[in-house]
Amino acid sequence: MRESAVIVPVFRDAAGELRVLLVRRGERGVHGGQLAFPGGKRDPEDASLLATALRETREEVGLGPESIAVLAALPVIETFTTGFRITPFLARVVPPPTWQVQQPEIVEVLEVSLRHLADPATHAQEEWQLPEWPRPALVSFWRVGPHPLWGASYRILRPLVPRLLAGEWAV
Repeated sequence: MRESAVIVPVFRDAAGELRVLLVRRGERGVHGGQLAFPGGKRDPEDASLLATALRETREEVGLGPESIAVLAALPVIETFTTGFRITPFLARVVPPPTWQVQQPEIVEVLEVSLRHLADPATHAQEEWQLPEWPRPALVSFWRVGPHPLWGASYRILRPLVPRLLAGEWAV
């Protein structure tokens, strides 16, 4: 398994609504086109997986460590087919006036309302067959605009939404 780490960035918008930051990856690469959290593979010079997550977040969306307060290390998630072992870190962030997107790796930044994700109407399950899968599988996901939020990012965020909305962490 390849070690990787992500920041799960949460913040309150100007109206006080709780939001999570997601990126849409460019079409190239193993997770091309998917919604994800800022993060990536651990480099040999990274002192820790948290250092990986912070470095990648700065590179991908221009958010530096001075704007990130880590609230918790979350359970490790492994991808089923691409061989990643992901260490997620929940963090309260201060968003910049404009995101500095690393193109073509990142094509879009989304600030998604947690109330939107908590709405049962945005949740779905469908049987999918992707080229690298040996057989079709039932996939749970959220609809975020025209994009599905699924896979490891879904599995990281799914148990967090009710806990964040209940105020378990000060955001």
